[in-house]
Amino acid sequence: MNLQELNELDFSNIGEWPLAIKLIIILLVCTGIGVAWYFFNIEDQYKRLARVQQTESELRDDFELKQGRAANLDAYREQLAEMQESFGTMIRQLPNKTEVADLLVDVSQAGLAAGLQFELFQPEAELPREFYAELPIKLRVNGTYHEFGDFVSGLASLPRIVTIHNIVIKPTNNRRGQSGDAPLVLEAVAKTYRYLDDEEGG
Repeated sequence: MNLQELNELDFSNIGEWPLAIKLIIILLVCTGIGVAWYFFNIEDQYKRLARVQQTESELRDDFELKQGRAANLDAYREQLAEMQESFGTMIRQLPNKTEVADLLVDVSQAGLAAGLQFELFQPEAELPREFYAELPIKLRVNGTYHEFGDFVSGLASLPRIVTIHNIVIKPTNNRRGQSGDAPLVLEAVAKTYRYLDDEEGG
């Protein structure tokens, strides 16, 4: 079959076409129908399948996460109860407004009991935080290393929370190389904390 024969094909009499041409036409039509079927029907199904598989994967991950949480729910509850108990204990260690003066006295008495001589004991303005307030106290005391240690130990044994910050220890009169009993100056900021009641806490 050559191009001349193809040009002579009569479209009004397809039945007389050669068998090879008929088979090629049928194959092209079937291929076109298959391609059209894929693009108009099967491709959408593949896209829907991909979306459903993605959703299934997300739901499976979500399920595994929730299952893990559910399996550990009792442990989480116990941990929460312990945290609430610990939080309550710490809150009880924060003085209220009426106890602050007594606490300041306790801090100064801890220093005196350790044998320190106070040069400065200056409570500063309260610094409000989320549910508590910081009460900084500037300190400058004279004593020895051992007395400073006794002072810090005395603060740690108080029933209320007191922390020491910005510690600077210097020899008096800038003397260096002295023994552990040499007089020293300790400058620091002691911080105690007060629980804010509902009216103050915002």
